[in-house]
Amino acid sequence: MAMSTTVGNDRLWRGLRWVVWGGAAMLLLLPLVAMQFTADVRWSPFDFALMGLMLALVGGAYELAVRVARSHVYVVAFGVAVLTAFLMTWANLAVGIIGEPDNPANLLFFGVIAVAVIGAVLARLQSPGMARAMIATAIAQAATCVAALVLDGVYVFVLTGVFVVLWLIAAQLFRTAARRPAAVMPPR
Repeated sequence: MAMSTTVGNDRLWRGLRWVVWGGAAMLLLLPLVAMQFTADVRWSPFDFALMGLMLALVGGAYELAVRVARSHVYVVAFGVAVLTAFLMTWANLAVGIIGEPDNPANLLFFGVIAVAVIGAVLARLQSPGMARAMIATAIAQAATCVAALVLDGVYVFVLTGVFVVLWLIAAQLFRTAARRPAAVMPPR
C-alpha cells in the first residue's frame, strides 16, 4: 500500500473534523443557553459574531493543518499553536489580561499573535521554519511577561508565562515533525 504524503486522508483526522467543528458550534451555543437561565451572561449579537469568527478561524486552521501536514506530530503542533492563540485572544477580549480589556497594554498580546502569523507565512508552514517561528513567538510572549509583571503583578506574569511554555511546546513539536517527516500512517 502506498504511503500518503499528508495526513488529510487519514481516518483519524477526518473523524476529528466532526469533533473540531461540533465543539466550535457547542462553544458558540453555550452562552446562548446560559442567557436563558441567568442574567449574568449577556452577549450581544456582536459578541456572538466575534466568537463565531474566532471559532471559524480555529476550524479553518485545523483544516489547513491536516491538508499541509506530513506527520501527525505536525498537526498536534499546529493545534497547540492555534489553541494558544485562541485562548490568549479570548481571555484578552473577554476580561483583559493586563487590567481591563480596554487597557492599551493588552494590545501587546495581539502583537504576539502577529509574530506567530508572520512567522508561519515566512516559514511557508514548513516544520523547521514553524519551529523557529514559535520560538520567536515565545520570545515576544516573554516580553509581555515582563510588561505584565511591571504593570499588573505576579499573577498575570505567571499567566503569560504559561503562554510562553505553550509556544515552546509547539516549537518542540514542530522540531520533532521536521526530524520525522515520514511519520504519516497509510489511509485505513
